Amino acid sequence: MDLMNSVYGGWRYLMDELSDPRTNDWPFMSSPFPTIAISLTYAYIVKVLGPRLMENRKPFELRKVLIVYNAIQVAFSIWLFYEACVAGWTAGYSLRCQPVDYSRSEMGLRMARGCWWYYFSKFTEFFDTFFFVMRKRYDQVSTLHVIHHGIMPVSVWWGVKFTPGGHSSFFGLLNTFVHIIMYAYYMLAAMGPKVQKYLWWKKYLTVLQMIQFVLVMLHAFQLLIWNPCNYPIAFAYFIGAHAVMFYFLFSNFYKKAYTQRKPKKEKDEKLALANGNLESEPNKNIETSPSSPISSSFPNGKSSSFYQAVGKTVEDSYSATRHRVYVGSVNN
Repeated sequence: MDLMNSVYGGWRYLMDELSDPRTNDWPFMSSPFPTIAISLTYAYIVKVLGPRLMENRKPFELRKVLIVYNAIQVAFSIWLFYEACVAGWTAGYSLRCQPVDYSRSEMGLRMARGCWWYYFSKFTEFFDTFFFVMRKRYDQVSTLHVIHHGIMPVSVWWGVKFTPGGHSSFFGLLNTFVHIIMYAYYMLAAMGPKVQKYLWWKKYLTVLQMIQFVLVMLHAFQLLIWNPCNYPIAFAYFIGAHAVMFYFLFSNFYKKAYTQRKPKKEKDEKLALANGNLESEPNKNIETSPSSPISSSFPNGKSSSFYQAVGKTVEDSYSATRHRVYVGSVNN
């Protein structure tokens, strides 16, 4: 009983005394458990409930939905990037070492709110996986994909709770900038072949991601040598370690996708997804043979355009991002 009281007392001290009091009353900020519950619900939906509901249903095309969704994500990312700039990174923030402004000044609160909205954006990225399930793209709903998207809101929650702004917000600045370009690519690619032929720069999204992680590493780890603003060093370790891991995963993907020679047949059969996701087999839930039950239900043994429309056009147009910092399946 004494041990339980001690643990509970330590937890309350952490939540009530060491956290930023400005964010305590904001949505989902009083405790990490609501965020954890939402993330676990997301994992259950995309791994269990969603596939079960779609089992006897036809895959959705969702092309127009993807265009609208990606357009919204572009606008959201532009706004987040703008807020990070005007609330700090173009208003006096230091690249060398930047403490958190815990005051209730206009700029301090603006940066804190921007951090909360960045946290909220991690929930909007759940729709990447929801769309995969609705299109029966189960090969993209890998365990690593689900774990990554599921833990990102929880990881960012701690930053909003204790350090909403300051040195570590540099990662959010870069990440939202990359998301602007990334979601713009997905939006354009979803518009079809007439637009896709101009999207020759797909592989450079991965290069941009790797540059992002190198900059985050350098920016975070410099505090391990000298920390003149006394920024909480635990957050430097946390963000720097993530940047190292993601850099090597993205680098490995880039080598496999763009530098290693592959048989032409394999290249034709696989569709390389942007933003560091592993290559994907064409959707076997959509491709049908003349003898399949679906095909036989249509004249001349052909499946409807609903099933044929997604083909390479949509598969090459959409990927789960986020962000974003997702690397893809563990198959690489």
